[in-house]
Amino acid sequence: MAESVARAGCVLLKALLRFAFMVANNAVAIPSYVLYLLVLQPLRVLDSARFWYLEGVLFKWLLAMVASWGWWAGYTVVEWGDDVKAVSEDEAVVLVNHQATGDVCTLMMCLQDKGTVVRHMMWLMDHIFKYTNFGIVSLIHGDFFIRQGRAHRDQQLGLLKEHLEKYYRSRNRKWIVLFPEGGFLRKRRETSQAFAKKNNLPFLKHVTLPRLGATEVILKALVAQQENGAIASGNTVIKESKSKGLQWVIDTTIAYPKAEPLDIQTWILGYRQPTVTHVHYRIFPIKDVPAEPEALAHWLYQRFIEKEHLLTHFYETGAFPPLQGQTKAVSRAMTLSNLWLVCIQSFAFLSGGMWYCIFRYFYHCLF
Repeated sequence: MAESVARAGCVLLKALLRFAFMVANNAVAIPSYVLYLLVLQPLRVLDSARFWYLEGVLFKWLLAMVASWGWWAGYTVVEWGDDVKAVSEDEAVVLVNHQATGDVCTLMMCLQDKGTVVRHMMWLMDHIFKYTNFGIVSLIHGDFFIRQGRAHRDQQLGLLKEHLEKYYRSRNRKWIVLFPEGGFLRKRRETSQAFAKKNNLPFLKHVTLPRLGATEVILKALVAQQENGAIASGNTVIKESKSKGLQWVIDTTIAYPKAEPLDIQTWILGYRQPTVTHVHYRIFPIKDVPAEPEALAHWLYQRFIEKEHLLTHFYETGAFPPLQGQTKAVSRAMTLSNLWLVCIQSFAFLSGGMWYCIFRYFYHCLF
């Protein structure tokens, strides 16, 4: 009994210390990000490309700080399937299944070692995230907050189209991440299964049928069409030297041991035992993705039916099945450098101290 109480006390103390560190981390890192970009506004006018390059570096470091909270708690990632590093410099849309808030943190972690991907990525997320502590960062970076619900559907898809035309290539974005299920598995599963039964579609347990609107808008806006030797995307003509348009769809499947997903509370407080999250990638050339709405809907449904098979295999065996043509599935442990994470965290706290001294100096000068 005493041993159990002592163990619970250690877990509680660890959680409190981690929470205090996270609060301090946010208190210095997010304001520093905003203030650095405010100071750099003249550069935005003089050299927009350089400004967004620097913003991307700061954005990647912020996401690395979030990744470090899980990494240091022993929440690591093993990757399966295609090697997405091979397409890290190309434009791609990433389709991800959605089980819990920890899915976003997992992606923030496992994309850190994929070259420049994090610097150049755009996220599509529920509008509620706009009001979190990270909302100001996502607004500045140019992520899109989408409001769910049939009543808002047409308006939101129109706003998404405008957002992509305005920000995607002007800020040199390359990967765009979305969760086509439109919500967490536990919240949408029953509705999805009823829809599947009504429309003679497969019964899915580990994923839900995807919503099609956002994916269709993204493909129409970003897939390049050849016109008179130039590349056109939407209503904008893009020189071939600058962009080849969207080239890949990366179907990403996240699996947790025993189908117990990590949520953001666990990620922050670290009260669960060290856990390995498994991420499976499958890359499709954009030429293999149909453009016609009905065919695209069928193609997207097939991707999530395949996810169902992948997850069923994983939960039964503890591993994803081998790729076509392989006799054995190959996994890769995703790694982060502790030294690099410490350097980034140190930079954040030093920046916070610097801004505090600057504001204190000006305050004394003025008053």
